[in-house]
Amino acid sequence: MSEYQKMIEGKIYDSSDPYLLETRKKAHKLCLEYNSLLEDDPRRGEILKELLPNCSPYIYLQGPIYFDYGINIIGKDAIYANFNFTVLDSSKVIIGSNVYFGVNVTLATPVHPLVKEERRIFTDEQGNFKDLEYAKEIEIGDDCWICSNVVINGGVKIGPGAVIGSGSIVTKDIPEGVFAAGNPCKVIRKITQEDSIYLKKGLFK
Repeated sequence: MSEYQKMIEGKIYDSSDPYLLETRKKAHKLCLEYNSLLEDDPRRGEILKELLPNCSPYIYLQGPIYFDYGINIIGKDAIYANFNFTVLDSSKVIIGSNVYFGVNVTLATPVHPLVKEERRIFTDEQGNFKDLEYAKEIEIGDDCWICSNVVINGGVKIGPGAVIGSGSIVTKDIPEGVFAAGNPCKVIRKITQEDSIYLKKGLFK
């Protein structure tokens, strides 16, 4: 089993593996180029096709963006991310259609040991630096809004239509159609038709 397969399947893997190193390097280079371009530069679309080959072309990323691999992100249509969208995609990151990400959102799949001795960097017989690391998948359903400064940890699933309030740290699954917020993020209430923007007086006058 390759180190990439181990990584995707949630097993301990060697992040210094040559293929993983080159893939990260390529993704970081493409992100750097993307971030240097103006919003209307057509080269941005070309970069996203190469950086995110498993995503729909119908996405808009304001930038700057930061991805570790890019190839592990599976995205549907109409995805929007505001400034400073960061995705550490050591495992799969599945994003549904019509998902909005606010400013400074982070999706982080990597997991490190809690025991300090297991977390320390060590050298193998060839003198290469290594650490014990694995990753957990993130899944975000259709029609979600992830507000500004939210962090979503590996292993989390967010149900369709959910809204995650600003500044939340999401460590556990969030069900469909709810407003959730806090650190750690918890369900506040269900979203209903009473939340309709059309019921808010003065917004359309």
